[in-house]
Amino acid sequence: MTAEDLARTSLYERHVALGAKFAGFGGWSMPLQYSGVVDEHTAVRERVGLFDVSHLGKASVTGPGARAFVDACLTNALEKIGPGQAQYTLCCDESGGVVDDLIVYLNADDDLLLVPNAANNAEVVRLLAAAAPGDVEVRDRHRDFAVLAVQGPRSDEVLTALDLPVGHPYMSFVEAVHDAVALIVCRTGYTGERGYELLVPWDEAGSVWDALLAGGAQLGIVPCGLGARDTLRTEMGYPLHGQDLSMDISPVQARAGWAVGWSKPAFWGRDALLAEKEAGPARRLQGIRSLGRGIPRPGMMVTVDGEPAGQVTSGTFSPTLRQGIGLALLPPDTAVGSQVQVDVRGRAETFEVVRPPFVQSSTKER
Repeated sequence: MTAEDLARTSLYERHVALGAKFAGFGGWSMPLQYSGVVDEHTAVRERVGLFDVSHLGKASVTGPGARAFVDACLTNALEKIGPGQAQYTLCCDESGGVVDDLIVYLNADDDLLLVPNAANNAEVVRLLAAAAPGDVEVRDRHRDFAVLAVQGPRSDEVLTALDLPVGHPYMSFVEAVHDAVALIVCRTGYTGERGYELLVPWDEAGSVWDALLAGGAQLGIVPCGLGARDTLRTEMGYPLHGQDLSMDISPVQARAGWAVGWSKPAFWGRDALLAEKEAGPARRLQGIRSLGRGIPRPGMMVTVDGEPAGQVTSGTFSPTLRQGIGLALLPPDTAVGSQVQVDVRGRAETFEVVRPPFVQSSTKER
């Protein structure tokens, strides 16, 4: 796919004006960085950053019984949340493979908004639409909403400067208006820091983006790209679909069983996942932290005593810790605190097995 074939968000020209470097991601031309990954990463950890993540999918499921229908398809138990709350969940196939991980926003029992990953939006919509009963409608709303993520310890101050609501509980959302633009303020994010994601009408996102940068100027806000988004989420041990979760990496293997309603009578992949949970997975996702100068990258081989033992799924240099960190699929009996070697460009670099997050999370701070 050439650069000309990639989709663009409604803020593309603003990113160009800000000097962004672009990269293809999930079929979209997205800002990779502006001032630099480390600078943007540090801004989010210490102050506040602004991301355009409008490439994320959006789909609505509406009609009588919509909540019960979605609950019978996706893994997590929707009975745990009420209107105005959000939930992380998984869309699996009958083999237990992960088609996608996504967030469900519950407006009402007959009105749900789903936010899948960009590349998987169409498939999630297709699967749900094919399974939906006649009185439930599944609509692709990918370009109805832009998504702006305000992340960092000063995110509340930025939203307050725009007279937007702050302080509602983690994984909840409220409706608001800014300068006659109706939007949804969600207490969600992918960085491990306190923050918000704003769902804004696609064609009106520009004015809100500008207002956030202006309102946060005195607070040190910076625009951030997907490079910093990746280092931030890796420091938290958050999975990325296609690397740490996939059709070949089940929720049991990826330690995402907490997002599965094991006692539910039905969800896609239930029998396969219950069987794998009972038998124990052949491999598990673990954190690894460099004891030297090695930086792991996806696909690198992990060895124990010189023998192949697994593979890195995500890996990067941690700007916070100033060392290499990653996630790797390892034998299930690999103990936290043990040492493994990663083949980094032909060199056997030593890593310690750790339990993520690598950096303390501030996501749920009130």
